[in-house]
Amino acid sequence: MTNNSSLVRVKNLKIGLEDGTELVKGINFSMGHERVALVGESGSGKSLTARSLMGLLPGSLLVQANQFELLGETVLSYSQRQWNKLRGKQVAMVLQDPKYALNPTQNIGRQVAESLVLHQSLAKKIRIEKVEYMLDAVGLPNPAQLCKMYPHQLSGGMGQRVMLAMALINDPQFLIADEPTSALDHAVRDQVLELISSLVEERNMGLLLISHDLQQVADHCERVLVMYQGQLIDQLAASELSNASHPYTKTLWSCRPNIDKRGEALPILDRKQIASLTGGAVR
Repeated sequence: MTNNSSLVRVKNLKIGLEDGTELVKGINFSMGHERVALVGESGSGKSLTARSLMGLLPGSLLVQANQFELLGETVLSYSQRQWNKLRGKQVAMVLQDPKYALNPTQNIGRQVAESLVLHQSLAKKIRIEKVEYMLDAVGLPNPAQLCKMYPHQLSGGMGQRVMLAMALINDPQFLIADEPTSALDHAVRDQVLELISSLVEERNMGLLLISHDLQQVADHCERVLVMYQGQLIDQLAASELSNASHPYTKTLWSCRPNIDKRGEALPILDRKQIASLTGGAVR
């Protein structure tokens, strides 16, 4: 697969409840081996969209699309067995908080190795070597010792690096990172994002980053998809966020934390104006 080939192709994706309520309202996007951010306020449909790409939506939600492809394969009608074969091998996901994502009863080595056991037939010695190599690759010291430790013995930043090692252990082509730094101290966030970005580029992967932090998005991504109330309302280069013309994207950028604006009132979003642009109702 070349750098220009599509990893994801989605047309008219709808996610809704059985009563007909639409949560994601017919969005279209595609991406290749690039770093793309999916941004928007809480409840806009970002995580639902990302989890649909992993086949991880609950059965109570209905997913429809005119086109829904991952790595060139139509996955909309995939069985659970087919998703299990794809997840963790070619497509992987890093979640928000290692305190909840890691199993407190299993040591780190076993948890990182789990995906290898599921997707590859390797001798035990080779598996251990690969686990230690991956822990080292994400910047964790003393991998052999770390493998014997448990999640409660790690800092938040170390736990997040462990989850990244778990996601990358099978060399996937596409990585989804759902708010991967939201549970971390501010000083550690940029380190983890820089690590994710460098590993994605080094391994020629595609990255879909879900984030509320538009400054991080501008620093680490190439393109931005902006969601509002279940709709995809704007797409632009990450380098152009500061010059965004859409009023919603402009408001998001203006609300990012900035010490120079301390004490100033944040801009107020004109939801009626947004509704007129999107053709939706104001909530």
